[in-house]
Amino acid sequence: MVEPRRTGTGANRRSWLRGAPPPRWVRVLPVLLLVGVGAASATDSVSVDIGFLLGAVPPLAVLAYGPLATALLGAATIGLLTIPVFHLDRPGNTDLFTLGFVAALSVFVSFVRGRRDEQLDLERTVAETAQRAIVPDVRRRVGPVRCASLYRAAERGTLVGGDFFDVRPGPHGVRAVLGDVQGHGLSAVATVASVLGAFREAVLDDVDAESIAARLDRRLVVDSARTEHAELFATAVLLDFAPRGGSVRVLACGHPPPVLLRGGAVSTLDLDPGPPLGLGLADVMPGTAATVSLLPGDRLLLASDGVVETRDASGAFYPFVERLAGMTAVGLDRLPDEIWADLNRFAPKIQDDVTLLILTLDTAGPADD
Repeated sequence: MVEPRRTGTGANRRSWLRGAPPPRWVRVLPVLLLVGVGAASATDSVSVDIGFLLGAVPPLAVLAYGPLATALLGAATIGLLTIPVFHLDRPGNTDLFTLGFVAALSVFVSFVRGRRDEQLDLERTVAETAQRAIVPDVRRRVGPVRCASLYRAAERGTLVGGDFFDVRPGPHGVRAVLGDVQGHGLSAVATVASVLGAFREAVLDDVDAESIAARLDRRLVVDSARTEHAELFATAVLLDFAPRGGSVRVLACGHPPPVLLRGGAVSTLDLDPGPPLGLGLADVMPGTAATVSLLPGDRLLLASDGVVETRDASGAFYPFVERLAGMTAVGLDRLPDEIWADLNRFAPKIQDDVTLLILTLDTAGPADD
């Protein structure tokens, strides 16, 4: 079963000014203005001439309505000025011509806006599809491994930034990766795609985490050679779950080590890290993968540096391990959202990509790969 990608909340949700449908008050405003001016004028409840406010109705309609509705509201506005009962039938010809021109121009602008919105929606759909293909939704279960994840790209309007993660089954067991490439936002997407492509090939061919790391390192070295002054590199954590048994081999390549949640205790794994990927050092100075025995219910939490390097208003780093100690009773599926909410309470603004991947070994459950 595939876990649907969690959409952004708060600052990451698309606002009206960033392409989302207009809020209800924007749609209601021109109608309320039209009705309000008409009612106030018909009852003589306002001593000041407020007919000039009708000139705002067609431009306001452009913000929320298509050409037909905009034209109807424009016609209603002109009609209101010519009906004697509303006491607004004393404008000069210039006023009527001006309002008629504004209404016609508003219809044209509404038409153009509608066509542009359709094109932008299409482009956004294509972009989201492409980004989801690069970093697809993680399955809730891959073989004997249960998974939960969260991804928040720092750049507004994007689904993919400089972080990457994946969990894949293969002939040598289930492999997982989480990492961070140089840079973030759309400029890092090509590097993320290259790294994940190499990882998915390595899952099928390479026998251990060290071999996978060497392949990813070579991939980035080759990509850097194609572009002058590219200097591509990435940090990553690789996990290699044994096909049978309750252990996992963990290799950190310049990335913060995973955190182990065991019962009510929280601890950081003590690893012998290797160099970041892309420097051409994986074969010269390889790190050593540590074998970690897992007990039933143990959870391994992998986080990007956007989590551990988040600062509060005073400049203090987010105390990741200490805050996790208060979340050990939270279930696997809810834990990523709980951490994200706590991170937002801690920091006034999160400026880096945030990625969380939580894995637990469940050999008793049905395999799903």
